[in-house]
Amino acid sequence: MTAKGAAIMVCGTSSGAGKSLLTTALARFYARRGLKVAPFKAQNMSNNARVVEDGEMASAQYLQALAARCIPHVQMNPVLLKPESETHSQVILLGRRDDALASMEWRHRSEHLWPTIRSCLTSLLSSNDLVIIEGAGSPAEINLQATDIVNMRVAVEAQAATLLICDVDRGGAFAHLYGTYQLLPAEQRALIRGFVLNKFRGNVELLSPGPEMLRSLTGVPVVGVLPMWREHGLPEEDGVFDARPSGSGFSIAVVAYPGISNLDEFAPLRSLHGVSVSWARHVDTIAGADLLILPGSKHVAQDLGWLRRTGLDVAIAEHVRADKPTLAVCGGLQLLGHELLDPEGVEGAAEGLRILPLVTEFQRDKRYRRHTQVFAELQGFWKPLSGLSFDGYEIRHGRTRTVDAVDARLQPALPADCAWQMGPVLALYTHGLFENSGVLRALFGAAAPNLEDIFEALATFAEQHIGVDTLLGLLPADSVRAMI
Repeated sequence: MTAKGAAIMVCGTSSGAGKSLLTTALARFYARRGLKVAPFKAQNMSNNARVVEDGEMASAQYLQALAARCIPHVQMNPVLLKPESETHSQVILLGRRDDALASMEWRHRSEHLWPTIRSCLTSLLSSNDLVIIEGAGSPAEINLQATDIVNMRVAVEAQAATLLICDVDRGGAFAHLYGTYQLLPAEQRALIRGFVLNKFRGNVELLSPGPEMLRSLTGVPVVGVLPMWREHGLPEEDGVFDARPSGSGFSIAVVAYPGISNLDEFAPLRSLHGVSVSWARHVDTIAGADLLILPGSKHVAQDLGWLRRTGLDVAIAEHVRADKPTLAVCGGLQLLGHELLDPEGVEGAAEGLRILPLVTEFQRDKRYRRHTQVFAELQGFWKPLSGLSFDGYEIRHGRTRTVDAVDARLQPALPADCAWQMGPVLALYTHGLFENSGVLRALFGAAAPNLEDIFEALATFAEQHIGVDTLLGLLPADSVRAMI
């Protein structure tokens, strides 16, 4: 490959090892040394997505772009898989839904995707000093190596200096690192420049002689030991984030239905003093909450069925009847309505919870929009938001209207038929409400750390626990490194 830029890749021994966190930290570390940096992940599987100019991309790569001080673009995440069930995912190619690819057998699909992935990688390498690449899962899944399009095939294509990170808190870290290394072909092993132990608790001296023995076996050094850091502030890439334990203060429950999506927008709530956040999967969690949040859903009809099977539908209705504040975002708005219509077979029809006099129809075309909006005059718990502007984004197939005999209590909360208030319920299509410091101050009297502070802290964290010389040593001595 003939390209201007260098590449560094972060692979992991498993999902949740810390790839996204380290990639984000490295993006800011190198960017603040004056390099033009871009992130890249060939294929991500996540229901956390952000709107960009050409459609949508995974939230993790969107945030990594901001950490790198560049404009997020779909080339940085050319393939996004958004799970809709245990066996099926929506395929987003270069920001747009592609049903033909989604219906294709996945082993066959990878070869159709690789030319696009390679083209995006080449473009980023040719227009940046450095591309920070994130892998997916583990690169040593030997059943998947023949169809790999996201791990070491990308590293080889970019000739990336590769770090392999593992979660030491799970146990078996040295076995995970050694086994992963040994299962890679020789050409790929040659790219591994260092091992990183993540989420370490205790005295680092107790690791010895593990790192020394691992280097003797592989020739690869342990270049960093990252201590457990729960309060780093970066939204989690996989699954739900760790909720703060309930206790005294204002309690927030987020309903965690199986199809939960865009949950990263609620991560700032974890940092608020006097606020506890919990995931509601049981009736008693909702009953004890001061504020209930119904987040986005990748499959609203299926999640309605889950709510009814678990009895959470009744608990939600009781919370609203008790005049306790409720926030419904996107899919959460849709499931509170009377009915879901799906004439084109986009997602699935269903009867809603009938709490709000709204009807939603799913359309084939997905709406992507970023905007700044201003709240209308609101009431009750939500009154402090009246007249407040905030930035947000929309990703949705649903188009919602009021029912014919609309309840007079239902009032528009934002312009353009995208948000309503009815009693204690604020329902809106716009994601990202709590990522606005003005909103947090208005509702809770405090604000979470902003993204810039988080990125800077992550870069410093990498400096302290991996080392500046080690990180600069990953760069080619005769090119990018000479620019610093």
